[in-house]
Amino acid sequence: MRLNDKLAVVTGASSGIGAGIAKAFAAEGAMVVVNYANGKDKAEAVVKSIEAAGGKAVAMQADMSKAADVVRMFDAVAADHGKIDVLVNNAGVAVFEMVADVTEEAFHTQFNINVLGSFLAVREALKNFNDAGGSIINVSSILSTHPSAATTVYSATKGAIDTMTYGLARELGPRGIRVNAIRPGYTNTPATDGNFDGDFGKTLLAETPLGRFGEPDDIARTAVFLASDDSHWISGESIRSTGGARGV
Repeated sequence: MRLNDKLAVVTGASSGIGAGIAKAFAAEGAMVVVNYANGKDKAEAVVKSIEAAGGKAVAMQADMSKAADVVRMFDAVAADHGKIDVLVNNAGVAVFEMVADVTEEAFHTQFNINVLGSFLAVREALKNFNDAGGSIINVSSILSTHPSAATTVYSATKGAIDTMTYGLARELGPRGIRVNAIRPGYTNTPATDGNFDGDFGKTLLAETPLGRFGEPDDIARTAVFLASDDSHWISGESIRSTGGARGV
């Protein structure tokens, strides 16, 4: 198993892409910290699913936009489970509105969770990262390079994630820590439920050469690759996992 005896922290892992990554990591032998902000029951369901399949996981609550929560969680990870080998920054929120309708609150909420939350997670994880190095994976989006109407602010947060990825890769490379991002395409998750309906969904599907929308497991497979030694010479990259879609 490619992640045997590794400790992985996956933020925003109670559902969707995060849950898919957590399950895939556990199937590859990792002990997984399933972070959640509010969905305790969903996070515990992910843990039970992992344990039923013979894996190891624990649910930990923290609002990734709040520094005190992030510090508390990573202190608990260190105390209970030891050194971190893999961090996945997946926690995020999207408010899809035209610019004229975006409030300051919606703007700050997206940047605080998507960007500040990822930064805080990296900062705290580094205090307890494996001395031999490891992997940090930031979940970006196809929208970081191909935003569409009503996605401007969300897309900007993912553009910031891409830039942060490049900077961290240069800064942390000497410690043996690889930093990469995944840019998922149009993926079926609870957060996107209903977004692909009607003519708009048909347009998105027509732009996807492999002929279907993505599933969390599709993204999880890319995450496993980036977390494992199979990608030992890859850092500072944003890898598209889109079924060939380039954006509308």
